[in-house]
Amino acid sequence: MWPARTDPETVTCVACGTCTDRETAREYDKYGNRWERDGKEFEYFCTVCHDDLCHHARTELEELLVDIDAGECSQLEFLSRYVATVEDRYGPLEER
Repeated sequence: MWPARTDPETVTCVACGTCTDRETAREYDKYGNRWERDGKEFEYFCTVCHDDLCHHARTELEELLVDIDAGECSQLEFLSRYVATVEDRYGPLEER
């Protein structure tokens, strides 16, 4: 028999702040491995915000964010560093 769930019945969406039922929320593991559950606290998205997310692979993104000190500078500085680093690594950005 499965053990009883001890998760809270409602969770808060990390994108919009809306409280939603745990059963309808989408679990998010910022480390990218939601199956390795030991010792983790998961974040949650409501279904609307989850549907709005880009679901493409994040290859190299985490490393890039660390390299440009994301979270340690202003939004304007972050965006400037991000664009410069992406253009340096992958070439000029073009609108498609």
